[in-house]
Amino acid sequence: VQLQASGGGLVQSGGSLRLSCKPSGFALDYYPIGWFRQAPGKEREGVSCISSSDGSTYYADSVKGRFTITRDRAKNMVYLQMLSLKPEDTAVYYCATDFETPCSSSMLRNSYAVDYWGKGTLVTVSS
Repeated sequence: VQLQASGGGLVQSGGSLRLSCKPSGFALDYYPIGWFRQAPGKEREGVSCISSSDGSTYYADSVKGRFTITRDRAKNMVYLQMLSLKPEDTAVYYCATDFETPCSSSMLRNSYAVDYWGKGTLVTVSS
């Protein structure tokens, strides 16, 4: 099981970015994908996740209305569209999955229970 996040970069406050997550070794139809982030000196935070079964989604309150998670089942890709970015969104963003934990608010709150992680992609939002 591997996951590869990409698409990070430097953007001005108010700008947008789209992150991509490419899972390998499993299909999105079977396991959820979560996006998490970790800012310097802060704990890892759950951002969003998408369910494997019906594509239902969850978002952290801090990103609701600004971030959108989607999936392309044909390409086996998950995306995180980030709009109206703020300096406090600056962090390394990771995509992750777990074979037992469904996409839910609990998944976002309990990142320690998530087993499989990809290398992160850095998002820097300048003020």
